[in-house]
Amino acid sequence: MAERPGKPHKKPQKSNAALTGRRVFGHDGRKVPLDHTILYGWHPVSEALKNPARRFRVLILTENALHRLQEANIELPVQPEIVRPDALDKKLTPDAVHQGLFAVTDALPSPGLHELALNKLVLVLDQITDPHNFGAIVRTAAAFNVSAIVTTARHSPEATGVLAKSASGGLEHVPIALVQNLARAMNELKERDFALVGLAEEGENDLSEAKLTSPLALVLGAEGKGLRQLTRDSCDMLARIDLSGAIKSLNVSNAAALALYVADRAIRSRG
Repeated sequence: MAERPGKPHKKPQKSNAALTGRRVFGHDGRKVPLDHTILYGWHPVSEALKNPARRFRVLILTENALHRLQEANIELPVQPEIVRPDALDKKLTPDAVHQGLFAVTDALPSPGLHELALNKLVLVLDQITDPHNFGAIVRTAAAFNVSAIVTTARHSPEATGVLAKSASGGLEHVPIALVQNLARAMNELKERDFALVGLAEEGENDLSEAKLTSPLALVLGAEGKGLRQLTRDSCDMLARIDLSGAIKSLNVSNAAALALYVADRAIRSRG
């Protein structure tokens, strides 16, 4: 791994040059080059700055954001551009909360399953395409120390913009393995002694009552469609989440959070 550039010695220069003209960097819903990632907001940008694997191309800050980074002793790997908050407002859609931080970085590499040191808990996502949901799942996965997220290279959102914002820095802590064939990847997990438990309304057991053992891979499908048939067939067990209220289903990111909580407790209770 290449050395991370040191803290800049020059005083940041105030300029609006990079923000003039049309919006060259989009919010989610627009594709960006595969080797670029758009980050904005305190947690996504500050966590990325602390990650030596991140390579920054552009870093744009307000004065308040710069002072906040300095107070947190976070080093800057590139010379930042200092702008007024309204200049950043113009780069993003009105609902985007940038908190005075905006960055363009190289995308993090997507490791193969064979490259990952997988332990205890893994998430397998079957065609979850909504960036808000995917990002929220990444954030929860980081909170529960998930060792990797496995998903398909196709039918998955790019790790940029609103996904990164929803992940709240989680992209720096949970590797995402993009695979061509999900069923084949699930079989590879089985070969590494993972038990694969798929979440489905027709699951034979409530997840809290299922015998969950480590290492464990939780498998979640897209809202509406759920798990595809081949994905179901590749699971060792299907489990459901019983709800006592009038609404009997959860948003997939909420279901992932609840499932990870149940699985984490079960694994820790078994040592």
